[in-house]
Amino acid sequence: MLGRRLRARLGRALDSLDPRERAGVVRLLTVTALLPALLLIAHRAVRLPYRSDPVAWYGLAVLTGATLLLYLAYTQYDDPAVRTLRRRARGHEDFPPLPDRPRVSFLLAVKDEVDNVERCVRSMAASDHPDLQIVVVDDGSTDGTGAVLDALAAELAVTVIHLPRNVGKKAALVRACAVADGDVLVFTDSDCVVAPDAVRLCVLAMVRHPELGAVSGHCRALNPGASVLTRVQDVWYEGQFRISKAAESAFGAVSCVSGPLAAFRREAVYNYLPAWAEDRFAGAPFRFATDRQLTGYVLGQAWRGRALKQRHASSPFVAGHDHPERRWLVGYSRSARVWTNVPARWRPFLHQQVRWKKSFIRNLFFTGAFMWRRGPLPALLYYGHALWVLAAPALVFLHLVWAPLHWAAGLTLLYLCGMLLKGCLWGLAFRLDNPGDRRWRYRPLMSLLSCCVLAWLLPYAAFTLRRGIWTRTPA
Repeated sequence: MLGRRLRARLGRALDSLDPRERAGVVRLLTVTALLPALLLIAHRAVRLPYRSDPVAWYGLAVLTGATLLLYLAYTQYDDPAVRTLRRRARGHEDFPPLPDRPRVSFLLAVKDEVDNVERCVRSMAASDHPDLQIVVVDDGSTDGTGAVLDALAAELAVTVIHLPRNVGKKAALVRACAVADGDVLVFTDSDCVVAPDAVRLCVLAMVRHPELGAVSGHCRALNPGASVLTRVQDVWYEGQFRISKAAESAFGAVSCVSGPLAAFRREAVYNYLPAWAEDRFAGAPFRFATDRQLTGYVLGQAWRGRALKQRHASSPFVAGHDHPERRWLVGYSRSARVWTNVPARWRPFLHQQVRWKKSFIRNLFFTGAFMWRRGPLPALLYYGHALWVLAAPALVFLHLVWAPLHWAAGLTLLYLCGMLLKGCLWGLAFRLDNPGDRRWRYRPLMSLLSCCVLAWLLPYAAFTLRRGIWTRTPA
């Protein structure tokens, strides 16, 4: 309770300052909090041998990267729904403004979610945005989901589209977009509950900043008390949004507008919906609901948009109205809240992680081809993360398999301690943002889980890239 009061008092004091003064005070506080990590980085850098030592350099790079993310997230990020961004795109005045009260189409595709869909749709209908169209697509459900949706449609202002056979999540959402008439298209998932003000806040961010082509909300676990695994994921979600997305958002380059709450300006994505629905990779249709891929069309249309539209020129989404390609920014609103059911058991959790890694691999070949054009810091964040993910399996093998077999257990211990240190940094950030919440102690467990278990899934995902369906495994 005392921590919350102090944090609230500090927040009010900072908000009362001039924006420049506020930014300076926040930087000072952040550097002070990160001082132990900065001193450790300096100590490691000075002691690095002049000869090539990839293990030592890797440890220094991981610690430096984590510290940089924390610094950017706490000193450079502004919630675009709360205040005007300090860093605006050059020529942002040239972006077409939205109406003060834009029409919003809130869209959902669902398959066999009879236990979750009613709560999700009711949360969509409870949105306080004043001009809202809700469209739900039943993608060939066989478990009674369609009957639940029909009952909701009779009670609420919801349009339900029943598809006779399963077409996949992306194609189903495109069917919803075909009847959507909103200036802003907002997507959510069937196992989510959306805060009443979340859509309004995402839209407000776009109204204030016409250069934003997409905005991601802030997601936490809906079921954190179900198991230790759900508590670990809840703390991890907080960091992935509050730190990773916030750091990217500081430069308008959020690389993934996540499915639980994803808002897009109509003109930023409409022409690219057929490319999304008919996406192919490695010689086969890629049916996963790639949030990263749709975000990539917003970030990269200035360089890839014309070719994508020409490829689907006969589609009504392209032929009906050709929106000019723009260098849109992509942001994140911490105040726009959504909660999602996370897997409570290991098997569905691992299935989910494999799907995400497949989407990561596919998107790397698309977004990775142009992200360097977005500027040096956005490129550093994107390619640095990609390199860390790609190198993880080899480094895990080196530290956890090769080193013990060659009587180098000290190297294994050093690696695990480094992972725990990184997890503790993120855990302390969680505690700062959530005073009184003791779940910050679960964050180091996620770091160990990532290196000991999840890193091995990347090669498996690559070898099974052409296998899979979009539906989630029950939690």
